Formats: sequence, C-alpha cells, structure tokens
Amino acid sequence: MTDSPDAATGSVIRILLADDQALIRGAFAALIGLEPDMAVVAQVGSGAEIIAAALHSRPDVALLDVQMPGLDGLSAAAALGRQLPGCRVIVLTTFGRPGYLRRAMEARASGFMVKDAPPEMLIDAIRRVHAGLRVVDPALAAESLSLGESPLTAREAEVLVATTDGGTVAEIAHRLFLSEGTVRNHLSSVIGKTGARTRADAVRIATERGWI
Repeated sequence: MTDSPDAATGSVIRILLADDQALIRGAFAALIGLEPDMAVVAQVGSGAEIIAAALHSRPDVALLDVQMPGLDGLSAAAALGRQLPGCRVIVLTTFGRPGYLRRAMEARASGFMVKDAPPEMLIDAIRRVHAGLRVVDPALAAESLSLGESPLTAREAEVLVATTDGGTVAEIAHRLFLSEGTVRNHLSSVIGKTGARTRADAVRIATERGWI
C-alpha cells in the first residue's frame, strides 16, 4: 500500500462513525483501521449521540448513516455543519434514493455514497472529502437530476411523515397543532403532486424518492 500525503506528513484523519447497526460500524472501523493515515476516534449507534460525540472527539470526517433512531443522518449533517463546521460529512445509505442526495447536499454534506460501494471507494472518498473535495455516487447524481427537486413543501412533507403510523386526520391535526381541514388540504395536495391514489401510496412514493 502506498502512503498518502497525510501518512507521509504524519497527519492522521480522525473519523467518527454513526450507524445503528453494530456489525456495520464494526466492519467500517476494521476497514478504516487498516489505513495508516486514518483513525476512528468515535463510534455511536444513534443520531442523538452524534453531536456530543463529535464535540468531544473533534473528528475531521464523520460517516453518517441516513436512517438512525433519535436523529437521522441528514439532520445530523446539518447540525454538525453549524456546530463543528470543520468536520466534513459523508452520508451513507443502504437505499440509493435520489431525494436523499439532494437533501444531503442541502445539509452541506461533502459526500454521499451507498453502503455497498467497494471498500476502496469509501477509503478514497474519506481522503478526498478531507482534502476539501466533494464525492457523490455518480448514478445517484444522474437520477437525482432527472427527478428534479421534491415538489412537496416543508409542511406537506411534515404532514405526510405524520401519517406513516396510520393515525387518523384528527390525530395528525392534534399532533401538529393544525386544523383537520388544513391536514386534509395538505394530504390532498401531496397525493396530487406524487400522482398517488391514496395517502399510503403517497408515503411509499415519497419515501422511495427520498423526499421524506
């Protein structure tokens, strides 16, 4: 293995891993541990732990899973950008949903990759992001451009997410402090924009495209 410029100068890239699956965290940690210019300085299993761990360990790069309990990786990326702007973020996902890519870029993530990418691509992405570059899965980038931006407003997305547990309109309205009529109007708009037949179908379509 050829030493990178970081290894040659004695500098080590400090990395935080965030994934709710311990086996995946362990696999990434083992992979990174093989590199002479990298070190895992923190590992967490929920989104709620990311900010505290990052402020304590001061990583150079954070690898964040999209779907985690407590706080999703996209929201955590945005929070890291505000509280620890020197930390570069690579968002990792099991599902290559184009909408996730757009949201990751809006959260100021420096990289977006699917978890089943070849290991050498992940290692290369860490080095590139640490050097100030942006790394994005090319297939997802092309698909994201073809789909365009999410047609849902922030409030429509919020209402749609609130329907995922199958609650009634009245329950959703109470939870979001909205009138039942307003909830119905938002759901009607969402169904129209997604081309769905039902609100359950709208949830499926919006989820598959990474809009919620």
